[in-house]
Amino acid sequence: MKTMKRKVFTAAALTGAAIMVTGCELPVGVETDQKGYRGLGLEQVTKRHLEARKRADMEIPPVEGPASTGGPKAGDIYENVEVLGDLSIGEFNRLMNAITAWVAPEEGCNYCHVPGNFADENIYTKIVSRNMLEMTKTINTEWDAHVGQTGVTCYTCHMGNPVPENIWYEDPGMKQAGGFAALRMGQNLAGDNVASSSLPNDVFSAFLQEDPKNIRITPRTSLPGPEDPDNLVDAEWVHGLMIHFSDALGATCTTCHNTNNFPDWTNSPVQRVTAWHGIELVRMLNVDYLNPLQPVYPANRLGASGDAPKANCATCHNGLQLPLDGAPMLNDYPELNRVERREGWTPVQGDAATTEAKADVAQDAADA
Repeated sequence: MKTMKRKVFTAAALTGAAIMVTGCELPVGVETDQKGYRGLGLEQVTKRHLEARKRADMEIPPVEGPASTGGPKAGDIYENVEVLGDLSIGEFNRLMNAITAWVAPEEGCNYCHVPGNFADENIYTKIVSRNMLEMTKTINTEWDAHVGQTGVTCYTCHMGNPVPENIWYEDPGMKQAGGFAALRMGQNLAGDNVASSSLPNDVFSAFLQEDPKNIRITPRTSLPGPEDPDNLVDAEWVHGLMIHFSDALGATCTTCHNTNNFPDWTNSPVQRVTAWHGIELVRMLNVDYLNPLQPVYPANRLGASGDAPKANCATCHNGLQLPLDGAPMLNDYPELNRVERREGWTPVQGDAATTEAKADVAQDAADA
């Protein structure tokens, strides 16, 4: 009898252990779509339960009815309207209400305006928001190769948060000892940037900034040679970036690549071209719009190296291949494509002051 009980208990324990182990990655809600010839692994794996969770977090605010385009212009009535002055009063107020709901639903108008004096310039968020409005127009009017006719709005990145959840700063890494331990290559730190993998984790500084590293490192020969100067370390950096792409879009390698021949564009899915434009777009955003705002931000908005917050793929995509699941919010707010500067006003732009400010912050940190 005891032997029988022991056998039953052992069987139950083994069954429970098997359930626990397989439960770590049960294929619940996982779908696989064939994207090419069968038997070649050309497939898109989608975790529907994760997508559903992402969609639940992006409830789009209700759209206010269209405003009258007639009447006086906002720039003629309000003071210091530097980028939306050509809108009618109705259009201007409607867009301001929408931006408040998109960016600061709890903080309200006072997040970007001085209470009691909306014309006051003594608040950094007002300066930042003007640059962001110009940036939004640039994306929608000049980068249709990536955003198509869907376009973007402030809500695409902010999703109801004053600061978008998916931003990044330069990561100088931990200080290393000398000798053989002096060079870590940014690896084995399980960073969020590379989905907790062991790959180099400051890939954004390497690839999404000015003077980026080369992404095309796949050799065309079986053995390395003079025509393929890239090495294994370069491949690890690129793979770290690819891991970010996958995590940021909920995608797999075959979303953009034919794994039979990674360098071959002719047999790659069309998404690869869209992604190429996306990489160029993110670089432009960081160099032309986000980095130059560094002197404007207070210290609590800067990174450990004194750098400004920057964008990557997850900033807009938030885990979905189509930001906001493809919701065409721009159709309801065409005013975002009519951002016009008041004559004599220029946005914050990068110059020597930006570099000097970063150097000052770095020196202060070193002195401390």
